[in-house]
Order: sequence, then structure tokens, then C-alpha cells
Amino acid sequence: MANELVHEGSAFLNFRHHFPDPEEHGFRWVDVKQLRFCAGSIDDRELLAALIGHEQFRDDYAGGGVLPEGRRHGPYWLRLITPDVYEPISQEKAAQILREWVDPLWDVPSELEEDLRREVLDRLAASRWHLLSRRARG
Repeated sequence: MANELVHEGSAFLNFRHHFPDPEEHGFRWVDVKQLRFCAGSIDDRELLAALIGHEQFRDDYAGGGVLPEGRRHGPYWLRLITPDVYEPISQEKAAQILREWVDPLWDVPSELEEDLRREVLDRLAASRWHLLSRRARG
């Protein structure tokens, strides 16, 4: 089956744009990739397989961008990422994971908080899966 996901756009939030001290942002950023599924109804495993197989998933986040023949997704080897290394999660759990990653020790600048709400948190309503990184590391 051909991959029925279509990349519709991206949003990149670089935390360094929100902190006056260049060391304070912790070299953090969020890259949101918007994909639309074009085919009829399928189950979650098939949708996850389509996501993993999409070229936008082949971004090693090491400065090279999307590599159509790439072998990594961030720090993870693509050969180790399957629908089985995802767990279902609630919208609340997805928001909690994001908040813990942003870091509870920070006073998050209001502009960054608004950007995170608009670009990430508002989209979590559709989120149902979380990559179990310990199983995808290799």
C-alpha cells in the first residue's frame, strides 16, 4: 500500500528566541509536522506504520533536515521503530509529558507558553500514541 499521509506543513519553535541568556534555553526546540491521512478508515497500527514510513519521519534532528533515505528518527534507529514500540496515552498524559520535558524548574516566558499552547498543546486532542524511547534506542 502506498503511503497515504500527506505533509501539510511544519512549525518550528526554538526556545532560544524566548530567553535573553543564551545558556538558559537548554538547546530545546519543538518541531511540529502536520500530516493528513488521505485514505479511508484504517486501524491505529496501520496509521502508525504509515507515519513511520513517511519521509517526514526520517529526520535525525542533527541539522540535515528530512533525509528521504535516512535511517534515523531523532536519536532512534528506524529499523527499531514499529507500531509495537508505541503506547496509547490520553491527551492529559501527552500534555504532562510535554510539561515535564519543558522543565518544571523554568519560569516559562509567556510568549513561549503561548507558542507551545498554540502549536503543540492545542493539537494534543488528536494525540493517542507515545513512542517508548527505551524500546527504540537500540
